[in-house]
Amino acid sequence: MNSNHLLHTDLKPLLLPLPLGISFYTFQAMSYLIDLYRGKVEVQKDFICFGTYVALFPQLIAGPIVRFSDIATQLKERKESDSLFANGVRRFSVGLSKKVLLANNAGLVFDQIAKQQGESVSVLSVWIGILMFTFQIYFDFSGYSDMAIGLGNMFGFTFPENFDYPYTSKNITEFWRRWHISLGTWFREYVYIPLGGNRKGLRRQIFNLLVVWALTGIWHGASWNFMIWGLYFGVILILEKIFLINWLKKIPVIFQYGITFFLVMMSWVIFSFDSPHQIFWYFQSLFACNGNKIIDLQGLYLLKSNFILLTIMSFGVTAFPKKVAASVRSYLVETKIGTVFFCGLQMIGMLFLYVIVIAFLVSSSYNPFLYFRF
Repeated sequence: MNSNHLLHTDLKPLLLPLPLGISFYTFQAMSYLIDLYRGKVEVQKDFICFGTYVALFPQLIAGPIVRFSDIATQLKERKESDSLFANGVRRFSVGLSKKVLLANNAGLVFDQIAKQQGESVSVLSVWIGILMFTFQIYFDFSGYSDMAIGLGNMFGFTFPENFDYPYTSKNITEFWRRWHISLGTWFREYVYIPLGGNRKGLRRQIFNLLVVWALTGIWHGASWNFMIWGLYFGVILILEKIFLINWLKKIPVIFQYGITFFLVMMSWVIFSFDSPHQIFWYFQSLFACNGNKIIDLQGLYLLKSNFILLTIMSFGVTAFPKKVAASVRSYLVETKIGTVFFCGLQMIGMLFLYVIVIAFLVSSSYNPFLYFRF
């Protein structure tokens, strides 16, 4: 379709069905071949070992992207244990809860607002909508990564972390060090550094960044919005390297967080719609450029009915819940009785989450994984 627009041709798309997670599978296979060429890994003559790596089901569909060098030793010498299995169960439970209880409910609100394209939607409503999508994509993708890492632990594997509370970043450079870490690492190791990285002057570095971020956009989908989304981040990162980082450091930290979060939210507008018309309409609605009201009854209803969900997700994207759990654990495990009580409390919490998750799964048919299409 893109070729037809550019070249004024009438080529028919093949419409070939692609397997789930084809991009993750492809990048993993490529990393093995490239590392083999570089001499970083040995040739695998064991078909079972190599086949296990290529078809490692816990993370095959939506990451994290695991390089062969990450688990080469584990494929042959991993050791399962009760504690590792228990950690895997807990991690899987947290990830499943993120997906079903938070991401799905946030997605329902965003879809409701996005379907009102062309109508007069209030500024409040569309801001709630994009905030919901911002939370949805994080809890959806990080939830799946948690489940993949948890399943890996159950089988004795230790996969690399894929998220590190990216929405608490002070700039976009930091954000991309903490969001989809395995993808950023892959592009840095196999594209950015081989192109010269930052070793050949500023002009070459800018070129390298634009190439990497154009490819990052294309990796997410064969649509112009993904290309624009990738270049959007590429331009911001270039500006940060030239002067923005130094400027940001001079302003209060709260504004650094706010500006970064705002820029990320705007990127999700581009990411979430395939049509330029839809993107344009949403941006117009966000900034009241199409004559829409600032506040209306729908917006107030959405805010009131989803206030608790928004509050939970706002805390959930920070390290606050983890720090609270660590504090409670350190306080209770000082004694044997406290240790038993904490383990029991943790088990009850996991069982409660499972019951709630199952109830939501039974009563709802809305369970898409956003990154399954990539």
